[in-house]
Amino acid sequence: MALSLDEVRRVARLAHLRLSPEEEVALAGQLSAILDHVAQLGELDVSQVEPMTHALAAGDAAPLRPDEPWPCLTPEQALANAPARQGTCFKVPRIIE
Repeated sequence: MALSLDEVRRVARLAHLRLSPEEEVALAGQLSAILDHVAQLGELDVSQVEPMTHALAAGDAAPLRPDEPWPCLTPEQALANAPARQGTCFKVPRIIE
C-alpha cells in the first residue's frame, strides 16, 4: 500500500513533525513498507490459534532486568530537547481556560 505525500504530510502534522521534502519521500517509502508487511500478516490463517488476553498469557514470564537505582538526569539533560522551557520546567501551551 503506497502512501501519498499528502498522507505523509497529514501524519507528520498530526505528530507535530516538521519534515523536509526529502524526509517526506523517505518516510512515505518506509511507512508504505510497514503497511505492506502488516497486510501480509493479515493474510495469515489464524483460525486454529486460540485467542489470548495478553501476549504472556501462555505462561511465559516476561524477562525483566534487575531493578537497580540509576542516577537521575540533571534538569539541563532532561530539558535538552524541549522546544520551550521556563526555568527548570517544560513550557507547554495552556489548554484550560
